[in-house]
Amino acid sequence: MVSSKGGMVPGAHKALDDMKYEIAAELGLPVHQASEDYWGDITNYYTGKCGGQMTRRLVAMAQHSLSQTSP
Repeated sequence: MVSSKGGMVPGAHKALDDMKYEIAAELGLPVHQASEDYWGDITNYYTGKCGGQMTRRLVAMAQHSLSQTSP
């Protein structure tokens, strides 16, 4: 069950935010991690590219983790 105060994995939100801003910087998007998380001036195309890259990395990390634990 997912808790309303932070999800299932402690610290996952911060790690995902860090990944999001790292990818945004790699794509050259003019967003900066601050107290406010505002992406309103970024087009859907670029926010989608950022989300797509996050998904690719998370899938790759999961595949790597599974390959390390398989006999």
